[in-house]
Amino acid sequence: MKIIDAHMHYFNIEGFKTVAANAGYENTAACWQQICEENNIVFSVAMGNTEDVPSRYGGISPRLIDLNAPFDDIKYNQPDNIGYCLGVKSEQITLENAGKTALEFEYYAQKPQCVGIKIYPGYRPVYVYDKRHWPLFELARAYNLPVAVHTGDTASSDARLKYAHPLTVDEAAADFPDVKFVICHCGNPWFADATEVAAKNPNVYIDLSGLLEGIPGPDFYNKQKAYFDYLSMWLNYMGRWDKLMYGSDWPLVNITDYINILKQVVPQEHHEEFFYGNALNVYGRIKNLLHDC
Repeated sequence: MKIIDAHMHYFNIEGFKTVAANAGYENTAACWQQICEENNIVFSVAMGNTEDVPSRYGGISPRLIDLNAPFDDIKYNQPDNIGYCLGVKSEQITLENAGKTALEFEYYAQKPQCVGIKIYPGYRPVYVYDKRHWPLFELARAYNLPVAVHTGDTASSDARLKYAHPLTVDEAAADFPDVKFVICHCGNPWFADATEVAAKNPNVYIDLSGLLEGIPGPDFYNKQKAYFDYLSMWLNYMGRWDKLMYGSDWPLVNITDYINILKQVVPQEHHEEFFYGNALNVYGRIKNLLHDC
């Protein structure tokens, strides 16, 4: 079975080295490619994490990826089987610079390897529906790029959870019905709210990235069956397996263990769409990049 990882990170930072080691890996390009070969992952969507991209138009520049090498915006020098979402530094955007910020993002939105935009509420103390994001949503609409939104639990205690609640995605989705939004992490632990927002809004999707960390091991599903039963209950409530995507949040978790656990969460008859087909629909540019690979 072919797999598309619709949510991972490809970033050279000290903290990710520790996280990767806890999952049994190294945070290196070579390690990720080996993981892909071992698990038949044919393409990955990396969320933008860098902070040092220069401004061209006087706006707030996007966050990019750079694990393989410092990002070259002229000649794409990251692996051909990885596309990226432009990360948003929301708290630096104002209503005054939001238009120029959209120009900063448009420079990259024109490039084929850019497959979406990523907003980090919780880590950034700004709601997804804040009007400072609206020019980016208009850009997403113009280029048919989905907007991935961090929701739910955060990795740092200084984050603000109220900004990361999945119900906040409903307001953005209702204001921009022709833009696709992705509720990342299924709003963990607010599964009921995340699935309701996706069930209600035709333009909202969910990824199941980042629900676990480290090396869960083969018995983890049975040990935490109550948790997975609760998740499964709300996924069945939503009843839209075409809206659900696999993602790992690598280097957070051991990939083989995570894939095997999610195979038990998602009914077998929906594995092909969950692990592969749905990502092609949401992140539409992947189709051309897969052909190029």
